[in-house]
Amino acid sequence: MAGLVPATRAVVEAAEVIIGGDRHHVLAENLTAERLAWPHPFDALISTIRGLQGRRVVVLATGDPLWFSVGARIGRAIDPAQIVYHPQLSAFQLAAARMGWSLPDVETLTVHGRPVEQMIAFIQPDARLLILTTGAETPAQIAAFLAARGFGQSRMTVLAAMGGKDEARFDGVAETWAHDVPAFNTLAVECIAAPDAALLPRVPGLADELFQSDGTMTKQEIRAVTLAKLMPMRGALLWDIGCGCGSVAIEWMRAARYARAIGIEPRADRRAFAAANALALGAPKLELIDGMVPQALHGLDAPDAIFIGGGLSRETFNAAWAALRPLGRLVANAVTLESEAELIALHKTHGGDLVKLSVHRAEPVGRLTGWRPLMPVTQWSLVKR
Repeated sequence: MAGLVPATRAVVEAAEVIIGGDRHHVLAENLTAERLAWPHPFDALISTIRGLQGRRVVVLATGDPLWFSVGARIGRAIDPAQIVYHPQLSAFQLAAARMGWSLPDVETLTVHGRPVEQMIAFIQPDARLLILTTGAETPAQIAAFLAARGFGQSRMTVLAAMGGKDEARFDGVAETWAHDVPAFNTLAVECIAAPDAALLPRVPGLADELFQSDGTMTKQEIRAVTLAKLMPMRGALLWDIGCGCGSVAIEWMRAARYARAIGIEPRADRRAFAAANALALGAPKLELIDGMVPQALHGLDAPDAIFIGGGLSRETFNAAWAALRPLGRLVANAVTLESEAELIALHKTHGGDLVKLSVHRAEPVGRLTGWRPLMPVTQWSLVKR
């Protein structure tokens, strides 16, 4: 309570009902309002709040309720005219001040209640990360991710209970991290790359060897062109039809904040590759579906982009095109003559861009070097107007 500005403190003191987690209630003592804990499951929070209509209800959250916090969830479900937000100092502001870092120059992330692997996509040389954690174990998990990718010398600082009487700080480096830290903490990471560190940029075109596969995959150069045509955007959904080892879907999710992807793949071994690659490369929320197209497309959320890398047919295209949202992008790649003929026919009917992509890689030829061609790819792309 001591950390609230006077106007906000008055609102809390005048509340009839206060909702929050256990630690919020401990920090807001000596109040006469009825106390309610977070419901289980958490989604029941909205119905709980609606049931209190007409009473003065305060929901307690840490810092800024609209920055990776419960305020956004409430605001999506309840008329904003019925809500007043009272932002206070956020964990990010406090952590940046403790570290002396400029907030516009850092990545602000959360793995609180979310897969911790999603931070992997942000491990870059010289990057500074501020991360809301899930608990005491999270810093050690992130330290392991850093060390495994050649960033073991990265400096890590855990800031616990900032702004309170129990505030504490723990400093170390990733490869030797061994601190026991309080459960409620914020992690600051200054990424330092070793000479042999894995470089995993968020722009498309990761090296093929970073993906587990059976050899059947959209190769690096073709993948970069494919993603450029798909145009990853914040929060957008991709259908990856015939996703194989998941390379296109994973790069889509890495390329834009909160981008989602659904991979449709009938082979269990390839789905297993895709799931492992998604975890290793920072896209743990990749959704994988066992099914054949076009039947497997029924009932899925409408996509913003569609990639057809396998299972191409006129029926599949018709179902995908009908589901695609306005201004959605569709890209189909073909390596066989039969699939190429289908793309040529579709291009004649629907327009778009039809190109043939050819890649040659320099490889040893005895003691010398020569060009070895990959299979040429015919690519058709268009935007739904």
